[in-house]
Amino acid sequence: MVRVLFICMGNICRSPVAAAVFRDLVASKGLDSSIEVDSAGTYDFHSGKPADARAIESAARRGVDVTSHRARQVKPDDFRRFDYVLAMDRDNYDDLLSIAPTGLEQRTRLLLQFAPHLGEDEVPDPYYGGESGFDHVLDLVEEASAALLDFICDQHLD
Repeated sequence: MVRVLFICMGNICRSPVAAAVFRDLVASKGLDSSIEVDSAGTYDFHSGKPADARAIESAARRGVDVTSHRARQVKPDDFRRFDYVLAMDRDNYDDLLSIAPTGLEQRTRLLLQFAPHLGEDEVPDPYYGGESGFDHVLDLVEEASAALLDFICDQHLD
């Protein structure tokens, strides 16, 4: 089993959408018994709350369901459990490195490292912006998810 954890700050916008997109892609390839997917936030502002309504709506327009999500904060144990701890941006990446148990820091990466062809290295936080920001997040996450799945299949499942 390969385990993938998507991380943003509050776990209500980017990371739950990324997890849902990736989970759907994994299921469409028949790999849901081989790959586990989850998300968390570096802060506990929204722990226990659902995804942002704008994230839910934007994802739903693309056939992605985020309605069952409940936010949680990342824990040091997550670095032991998950093979890939994927930050949406550099601030969260740095926060993750500060809590990663010694020897497990290498599990942390930026999600967009898997999609260098996009020309962006961070998934921007859409929280304080308009609807187009949530759509842009989905564009980036969909591309990166496809590349991530290819990488995981090459590294672990072939």
